[in-house]
Amino acid sequence: MKKRVLVVSTFLREAGLPPSTCYVLTSLLTQAGFEIVTTSNKQGRLSRLADMIVTAWRARHQYAAACVDVFSGPAFIWAEAVCWTLRRARKPYILMLRGGDLPLFASAHKGRVRRLLQSASTVVAPSRYLQEKMQPYRDGIRVLPNGIHLSAYRFRLRSSPRPRLAWLRSLAETYNPCMAVRVVAELSVEWPDLELVMAGADKGDGSMQQVERLAAELGVQSRVKLPGQVPKERVPDLFERADIFLNTTNIDNTPISVLEAMACGLCVVSTDVGGIPYLVQNGHDALLVPPDDAPAMAEAVRRLLRQPAAAETLSRNARQTAERCDWSRIIPQWQSIFAEVGGW
Repeated sequence: MKKRVLVVSTFLREAGLPPSTCYVLTSLLTQAGFEIVTTSNKQGRLSRLADMIVTAWRARHQYAAACVDVFSGPAFIWAEAVCWTLRRARKPYILMLRGGDLPLFASAHKGRVRRLLQSASTVVAPSRYLQEKMQPYRDGIRVLPNGIHLSAYRFRLRSSPRPRLAWLRSLAETYNPCMAVRVVAELSVEWPDLELVMAGADKGDGSMQQVERLAAELGVQSRVKLPGQVPKERVPDLFERADIFLNTTNIDNTPISVLEAMACGLCVVSTDVGGIPYLVQNGHDALLVPPDDAPAMAEAVRRLLRQPAAAETLSRNARQTAERCDWSRIIPQWQSIFAEVGGW
């Protein structure tokens, strides 16, 4: 029996930006023998929503089961509309929960979220965090983490880390990039050769300009490098030049950038928000600090620079954590779920 699946997500490929998790997933499922119908790559929310609904209906004879991404905010509407269409077409579907702010959205829209999640054959979450927070709306949510191609990331044990820091996210308010600059200012007197590379696309909300102004005000502009968006294939090179990874975000789920840093053996220092405490264990494979607490993050970096043994332990354990998220372990689990839902 042919394994035919509809995958509903946003399949836009912005220049210079890495492919989305769902984009990679569909490619790997195709390699595994699935016939995949995807929607949508249309620009504009209304055009994308229309394309998703039309494809779900018109292509109903081309797939046996569907997988639908579920985000919060306005994007939740297209999940509701597509799933309504799938029910009219009598197609079973899997819901894939996305985004660290989905629990907050659910608390404000309990009825809508519960109805949608209850309507699915299976609900999958990329983290134990989302599984736990969304449990009130649907029992039996399964955890399937976002994956990485582990072989693409060269591991180097950080047994004696240098004051070389890396930061990798979009320059946007949600990710609190200015916190990283304040961390550099806290440490710059003790380590005159300290350097921070902040790689990421400018999302246009003024965050990049704020980073530049703050670095100038604190006198650390020569220590903070802003190379812009780094192509996916160059991320291992970025991490090879660093020993400590800063994750300053205010909202998060299971960030790929953190997994990539761990795969390379960097010592991760992160805020303890959203799904981060579910992904890593404080003191085991990362150090966690409160959100927007630059002095606490600086102290964690200071600890790593002064205690090589602790840094080495974090580095080794980080790689082991990342290994559990290799796509080679995750794709077979997706195959099992599709076989169950699609009746193969």
